Amino acid sequence: MPTVPLPDDLRAALADELQSTAPSRASAHVDRLIENYRGATPTAAPILRDAADVAAYAAYRMPATYAAVRAALGAFRLQSGDWTPHTHLDLGGGTGAATWAVADAWQDAAHRSTVLDWSQPALTLGATLAKAADSAAVRDAEWTRQPLGAAAPLPRTDLVTVSYVLGELTAAARESLVTAAAEAAGGAVVVVEPGTPEGYARVIDARDRLIAAGLHVLAPCPHDGRCPVTGDDWCHFAARVQRTALHRQVKGAVLPYEDEKFSYVAAARFPAGPAGARVVRHPQIRKGLVLLDLCRVPAALERTTVSKRHGSTYRAARDTDWGDPWPPADPA
Repeated sequence: MPTVPLPDDLRAALADELQSTAPSRASAHVDRLIENYRGATPTAAPILRDAADVAAYAAYRMPATYAAVRAALGAFRLQSGDWTPHTHLDLGGGTGAATWAVADAWQDAAHRSTVLDWSQPALTLGATLAKAADSAAVRDAEWTRQPLGAAAPLPRTDLVTVSYVLGELTAAARESLVTAAAEAAGGAVVVVEPGTPEGYARVIDARDRLIAAGLHVLAPCPHDGRCPVTGDDWCHFAARVQRTALHRQVKGAVLPYEDEKFSYVAAARFPAGPAGARVVRHPQIRKGLVLLDLCRVPAALERTTVSKRHGSTYRAARDTDWGDPWPPADPA
């Protein structure tokens, strides 16, 4: 699976801002956040309730959230051609992990980001971290408090990201938020959720609503048809996160990395085509063979065997990873 490095400026900002407080006070808050982010916890109030919650979240979850969103944006960019967002709305953005990821994905293009969340402590910390960013898009981002899932219209924007927030909402609020995101997006919507059965179900529901609103899926699906994953299975991917020293200290972890599993959908209004197929499981490499489990058009799962006799295709298959398009494309 791909390793998604945390930008040096974000790593330094987290360490500088949280080193003195998060490790000593975060453990109990982290335990509660783990349960909330792994399960379905619809609430009428933000999960991040106070400064201690936000510090725990930033230390424990922000690197993984960044990695998942950045991986999803990378897959989206492979299919979106030269399209570039000039404006970005980070819905339920909290401390701004998705805003940092968008700035990294489009380093070569100026854009304006607005982070909208219902937790003022999260927005306050996010704005503080952003002051240390190398990217002007992060430094100059707007941080706006607003209830999520409310009837208030959203500003028109090129790109909307909705990451790791749908699980906090009731079903009605989720529907309202995704519908509002689709209406606001002139270009694209990217939704990212935990790679659990519940997170996948929320992504599938969001995918259906985005397609109904006139967008078409660019990633991960190679089609707009019904998802062929059925039964007890669910579609998800993974990004390897390099843990910071602060991250390891808060979690009591030894390994220098962790694997963040996530589900996502990226849908667009502009003309662009999805991948021909998507690798939906770890490729199995055997002697002289590579077995690829693919989702392809028409909406179907298929196992493809690539052997040495396929020459360059075999070499490409050996370098292909879970979540990659097939045939392979140039990296974003």
